[in-house]
Amino acid sequence: MADEQFQEKSEKATPRRKEKAREEGKVCRSMELNSAVMLCLGAATLYIVGPMLGNQLKDLMTHIFSQAPLMNITNESIMAFFSQRVINFFILMAPIFAVLMVVAYSINLLQVGFLFTTKTLEPKLDKLDITKGIKKLVSIRSLVQLVRDVIKISLIAYVGYRSITAELDTFYNLADNSVAVFAGAMGKMALTTVLELGAVILILALFDYAYQKYDFEKNIKMSKQDIRDENKDTEGSPQVKSRIRQIQREMSRKRMMQEIPNADVVITNPTQIAVALKYNTDAMEAPMVVAKGERIIAAKIKEIAKEAGVPIVENKPLARALFKMCDIGSYVPGNLYRAVAEVLAYVYRQKGVEVN
Repeated sequence: MADEQFQEKSEKATPRRKEKAREEGKVCRSMELNSAVMLCLGAATLYIVGPMLGNQLKDLMTHIFSQAPLMNITNESIMAFFSQRVINFFILMAPIFAVLMVVAYSINLLQVGFLFTTKTLEPKLDKLDITKGIKKLVSIRSLVQLVRDVIKISLIAYVGYRSITAELDTFYNLADNSVAVFAGAMGKMALTTVLELGAVILILALFDYAYQKYDFEKNIKMSKQDIRDENKDTEGSPQVKSRIRQIQREMSRKRMMQEIPNADVVITNPTQIAVALKYNTDAMEAPMVVAKGERIIAAKIKEIAKEAGVPIVENKPLARALFKMCDIGSYVPGNLYRAVAEVLAYVYRQKGVEVN
């Protein structure tokens, strides 16, 4: 048992193992990818609709300052004024908020698919284990995250520095321009810098997603014993399956033995094989095999047939052919019609039954 617990988990997770992990909320997901895509698309949206938002914001501010001297200053008017301004602000920012919401949902859906589970909300006492917490701090996963964060911060700092220094000449030339031109240029520079940083973060996020996928697949690997245990759970142990098959054979054999008294003839080998046939000219298109067996079962078939008064006819070639070619409940094949008809005719003559 101890050996089974420490078996190497070298086998890929089965579909059932993956589904079970999914039900527990264990899925492959990179939060870095979420943040990077939201940053890039949010900045791109702001870059596209920024001029329109700027004009609307300018008109709003012009309206505010032009109407301020005419306002009747009361608590109600001030509250109404600021409430309307907040509403106008959210209306202006609605396109950006809408894009970010759709992007956030879409990225999670692409990574994980639709998943609803409460397993992750359940309290787990093992999370309070200090030993496990220390092990996580010094694990390979923590080291990879540290290296990833150092590289990310270094690249962001480098790209940000290059982006800002590249615009220094433009920045100095804005001193003699109006506030509106200065604000527009600064906004454009800021968005350009954010887009460049977002592209770098997105590339790092793709590498992070690849690592998260590798780490997830590694964590849900199974040992050979795990796979055997899973097969037992899903299909049953070999002993149980063997017992079920045995019961099914016994039930089938019992039903077969109950049909022998209704047979018209039993054809034998004579000692090794016995095949019971039944033929009803009104209801059957051909003679039917109602029972067959060899050795002990053949002896039992003959015993039941003798007790029920069913004729027993010895015909070695025909018995072998019927046993080999026919299943219980199947009709006699066409190439054996003639031989079976001769046996049935013989039996009917013995019984004094007229044969048409």
